[in-house]
Amino acid sequence: MGQFDHPNIIHLEGVVTKSRPVMIVTEFMENCALDSFLRLNDGQFTVIQLVGMLRGIAAGMKYLSEMNYVHRDLAARNILVNSNLVCKVSDFGLSRFLEDDPSDPTYTSSLGGKIPIRWTAPEAIAYRKFTSASDVWSYGIVMWEVMSYGERPYWDMSNQDVINAVEQDYRLPPPMDCPTALHQLMLDCWVRDRNLRPKFAQIVNTLDKLIRNAASLKVIANVQSGVSQPLLDRTVPDYTTFTTVGDWLDAIKMGRYKENFGNAGFASFDLVAQMTAEDLLRIGVTLAGHQKKILSSIQDMRLQMNQTLPVQV
Repeated sequence: MGQFDHPNIIHLEGVVTKSRPVMIVTEFMENCALDSFLRLNDGQFTVIQLVGMLRGIAAGMKYLSEMNYVHRDLAARNILVNSNLVCKVSDFGLSRFLEDDPSDPTYTSSLGGKIPIRWTAPEAIAYRKFTSASDVWSYGIVMWEVMSYGERPYWDMSNQDVINAVEQDYRLPPPMDCPTALHQLMLDCWVRDRNLRPKFAQIVNTLDKLIRNAASLKVIANVQSGVSQPLLDRTVPDYTTFTTVGDWLDAIKMGRYKENFGNAGFASFDLVAQMTAEDLLRIGVTLAGHQKKILSSIQDMRLQMNQTLPVQV
């Protein structure tokens, strides 16, 4: 870590070796890990701010790739955020230096070891082959984490289910209100052939263009665009499977508002299905991102209710 010098790589201040435990001292990052920071501030950033975070992470990874380093554990939990929203790549516990071998520029682990399945490229899972291209795959997952405000990739699927789904070419759908251009970049990062994935330099260039042309970020991705249906089903909870409104709120990651709904008398799905944005504001759901998420789920609920209405003959 000490040899790195880049504004988007965590800076090593020193090490403590004369006492136990041995410690690494880094610069202080006020907002801690990116995943928890996003969950804490769900819906509070503009698209440009989110793209700026992604650009910083990509710039840090471009630097690492140019230094012939592979991170191998790139995930939002391993990105730290300072008070100015600058994102810095950290946690090099799994990173490896790549020898300049043009015949096979990969690191092949001879040990089993544990790898973060949800963030790891298929070839790295199957053959333990890690390259900058496998880091690009992981970066695509980080993009999805950022645009979903820290949702867990592949939700409650087991690791084996994730492996099977990816092998069958299923890919994560665009998060709510995700610009089409960003989801397309994610899909580019998740191309099966690692040689066809963009390089980090290309990713930085693409994000710079999007930032300069903010209008290109106004086109919102269709949730069904280019993604296989079995994964999409997990983003639209079936309200009939929930016993209470609280269960439904937990399922859409809005459990913090259970008391708000209960105290306002919205205790049945029939009542919830009639709620408007004004109702949400009145009961204390003030964050625009949270309102959008809840209203989107209510819209799905209405569609499901209409589909289950009895047909009169």
